[in-house]
Amino acid sequence: MRNFRDHLILTGSSIKNALFKLNELAKDAILFVADDEGKLVGSLTDGDVRRGLLKGIMIDNVVEDIIQKNPRYIRKEEGDIQKIIEYREGNFRILPVVDKNHKIVNVINFREMRSYLPIDAVIMAGGRGERLRPLTDSTPKPLLKIGEKPIIEHNVDRLVAFGIDDFWISVRYLGEQIEAYFKDGSEKNIKTKYLYETKPLGTIGAIANEKEFLHDYILVTNSDILTNLNYEDFFLSFVESEADLSVVTIPYEVNVPYAVLETTNKHVVSFKEKPTYTYYSNGGIYLMKRKILELIPQNQFFNATDLMEKLIGEGYKVHSYPLRGYWLDIGKHEDFERAQEDIKHIKF
Repeated sequence: MRNFRDHLILTGSSIKNALFKLNELAKDAILFVADDEGKLVGSLTDGDVRRGLLKGIMIDNVVEDIIQKNPRYIRKEEGDIQKIIEYREGNFRILPVVDKNHKIVNVINFREMRSYLPIDAVIMAGGRGERLRPLTDSTPKPLLKIGEKPIIEHNVDRLVAFGIDDFWISVRYLGEQIEAYFKDGSEKNIKTKYLYETKPLGTIGAIANEKEFLHDYILVTNSDILTNLNYEDFFLSFVESEADLSVVTIPYEVNVPYAVLETTNKHVVSFKEKPTYTYYSNGGIYLMKRKILELIPQNQFFNATDLMEKLIGEGYKVHSYPLRGYWLDIGKHEDFERAQEDIKHIKF
């Protein structure tokens, strides 16, 4: 993925310099002009240059002489997913993202990205990976490679593809290796921070102390999952359901090889011949309103299942999102081996 700063050019730059940058961008040829503070001033394309030259503007003039002064943009704090969808479906392919001070903080390219979701993503990556020893004796489980890249990077890249650019990674066992791998996230056009657990805090306890989330929606996912989940559809389903928390659930079918009798007071009232029952298991991916974090006890071992149980008990709405796509929990050696084969064939 291209660094979003490749699309930026400063005010006062020459049109000639802009042409060089546009040429390097090739089919993604659009520049966003920023002032010395990084604030969006305008946009510039090959067409703008051509029209300027036809009007007699010289190639050594500054870019401000030919820019579009009111470009469309996405405001990071708004999180208006419907506007994102409208831009995408209206063929607005490349758009700048600005913060509350109108500074450019990212550039969205819908040729490479599917959406721009208003979500903070938390990846739980602190486990020991006991069942995958000896592979995890010197390498943290999230950094074990599936195909050409680590398990956790498959998750990060999938989330980035849906426009999530604010990441928090909860680490403990060999966490310094994970931090050294992703650093601050700038190589992927994201911001990455780390939550260090001094003691095991379960599958969600580590986020109770965090106060710097940027959005009203928090996604929490295990780092050892391989999936092609459509995160935009998951988000839209969550918003539509008006739930407080939504969990990705995995359909699990049980085939009974015999006729099953239904009885009341020892009387057979009906039977089903070799029925199939569908149950839904926890997929380890959760989307919740930010306010829900207040219900997670601080500095205590607390699992996501504990949170769901607490929410249900206190009358909050917990929503199930059945996944129809690919999902694999890489917990055992046979799962790890299966993932190596699946990654060759599953479309992500």
